[in-house]
Amino acid sequence: MRQNFDHQYYQASADYILSQIDFKPEVGLILGSTLGGTADSIENPVTLDYRDIPNFLQSTVKSHAGKLILGQLAGKNVACLSGRFHYYEGYDFEELAAPVRVLKLMGVETLILTNAAGAVNEGYKPGDVMLIKDHIKLTGASPLRGANIEEFGKRFFDVSDMYTEALRDLAKGCAGCLGMSLREGDYFFYTGPNFETPAEIRAVRILGGDAVGMSTVTEALTAAHCGMKTLALSLITNMAAGVLKRPVSPEEINATGAEAAERLGKLIAEVIGRL
Repeated sequence: MRQNFDHQYYQASADYILSQIDFKPEVGLILGSTLGGTADSIENPVTLDYRDIPNFLQSTVKSHAGKLILGQLAGKNVACLSGRFHYYEGYDFEELAAPVRVLKLMGVETLILTNAAGAVNEGYKPGDVMLIKDHIKLTGASPLRGANIEEFGKRFFDVSDMYTEALRDLAKGCAGCLGMSLREGDYFFYTGPNFETPAEIRAVRILGGDAVGMSTVTEALTAAHCGMKTLALSLITNMAAGVLKRPVSPEEINATGAEAAERLGKLIAEVIGRL
């Protein structure tokens, strides 16, 4: 764990990004695996490579672009991270607080998270979109571990409305206007990079998880600490291990994501336009 995580550390990232644009973002987007195409809808884009941003993390997942795109989407100023960061890449949980804290310092108050997830709930099917209502994380570690930075939030903070109910209601209304159906359920976090075992998936189902994945939770926790409103959407790309009599396949995940990404992108744009 690095020892220089303080307000000034994150401010250096935010100051550099804001120096490259002439507006302040209102909405932050963090896009998951196979869902980077949503960034293509951003108008008047200013694109920054992560490697050029001081004190920023680097994405190592091939399906993640590793770029910050700033511009307008559905009439709102947005900052979009096309490519996120995961514990399985070798980052400490404390390091994973960086992207959301930088967005906060840039002026973002509403955060939209997307991910590709495996369905634990046997009533789901690949291609479904699930609103995350809550999550389960049993790893013990937290992105807020270590010295608290008071400029972001209190040492101990409430997470009962971490996935903001008002935003979930808005997303449901937007989906109805678009003729889309939405699931709503609980996301179970595993660290990866291996997919979960069939026994682990049975345990997740017993504990109440509807979908499982390797991301999103660290970002949502950091956003809650910062007082940001958060909407999180899981694209169900596959049935989790043991649900079907075949292995979980990255190829299947990518194919399903490619088929459904445009539909999810339209929903995100509709939500942003109504904020």
